Amino acid sequence: MSTVATAPVRAWRNALFVVFTICGVGIASWMARSPGVRDALDIDTAQYGLLIFSIAVGSILGLLAAGHLAAAFGAARVIRVALPVGAAGLLAAGVSVTVAPSIPVVALGLALFGAGSSISDVNMNLSGAANERALGRTIMPIYHAFFSAGAVIGAGSGALAEHLGISFAAHIGTVSVVIAVAAIVATRFLLPEEEVLGEGAEDEPKPTARERLAMWGDPRTLLIGVIVLGMAFAEGSANDWLAIAMVDGHGTDATTGAVALGLFVGSMTVGRLVGVRILDRFGRVPVLRVSAALAVLGLGAVIVIDDPTLALVGVVLWGLGAALGFPVGMSAAADDPRTAAARVSVVATVGYCAFLVGPPLIGFVGEAYGIRIALVAVLVLIVAAGLASAAARERGSAKQESAAS
Repeated sequence: MSTVATAPVRAWRNALFVVFTICGVGIASWMARSPGVRDALDIDTAQYGLLIFSIAVGSILGLLAAGHLAAAFGAARVIRVALPVGAAGLLAAGVSVTVAPSIPVVALGLALFGAGSSISDVNMNLSGAANERALGRTIMPIYHAFFSAGAVIGAGSGALAEHLGISFAAHIGTVSVVIAVAAIVATRFLLPEEEVLGEGAEDEPKPTARERLAMWGDPRTLLIGVIVLGMAFAEGSANDWLAIAMVDGHGTDATTGAVALGLFVGSMTVGRLVGVRILDRFGRVPVLRVSAALAVLGLGAVIVIDDPTLALVGVVLWGLGAALGFPVGMSAAADDPRTAAARVSVVATVGYCAFLVGPPLIGFVGEAYGIRIALVAVLVLIVAAGLASAAARERGSAKQESAAS
């Protein structure tokens, strides 16, 4: 890696910290209050699964466009528009739940939120990979640690709002405005990726649309997608269902459900902060395999142990195990700067299938057999992610360069 740690590059890094944080705040703020949303709309668990399916639909549509938007406009410009648009969707959904309950309006708002979030997700990872190369050291897991920290803030705000009896509209409305304002300010400091990748980078031919689509047939890219799929399901199932699993499956109150989500994302934050050194020491493949084992152990405890306190211990292990899969997968997909946009788009799209299939699957199975039994499906995909870990192996001297820095 070349090192170009100038003041603008460091400002770019700090701006990405803000971008990743506010993305985490948005989704966790909603999910922490999911039991209240379900009750306010007077729907059952299966119907709530279909409702949050709209986030996945919007996300998939956004992902299909994200790589092409990045190629046309650059990641920085795309993020600058996508984040405020997603915040507007979250605002519409949040206000509708409390002020004028309407499932179609909530679904449309969540779909817009999902589209803005997924477009931002792909492009902030592309920008992060470029910034990582400019800084000359491993930093991607730290970006995702800031996402997790944002999720802790979001889950904490949800628990506090629930405890204080603050209306859902007031809570989510405030969160949405903060996200939009922070996005507008922070994205002013994001640099074009080509600006720090060396002389001549802007003149290098970019992949054509046909070449970008060809990435869907690349075996390594698809296997990295399996890793991200399994770990995204491990992470996303907690975001979507952990609060409800604690309430319905372990008999806790809604506040404890929100606290459980906070424990999960807190554990992910710790795992990502510590994970940088572990990755440099041991490499991607061993770390991914151990991560999958931890996630299986923790989630298994949540499923089979009745005691809520012991289940919370399982939540911590689950969060630690799910911490590194997504950022490591994104780094692996972005190993080649020229094809990074196309590969990251493919990997993210495969990973987001977890959000497309997961919510209704867990909802329907949970309604029929109980939410804890439904989480067994997550275990299966985590195991698949562990088995596919070899695809993320560092190419050439990437690992050694990272360790040396």
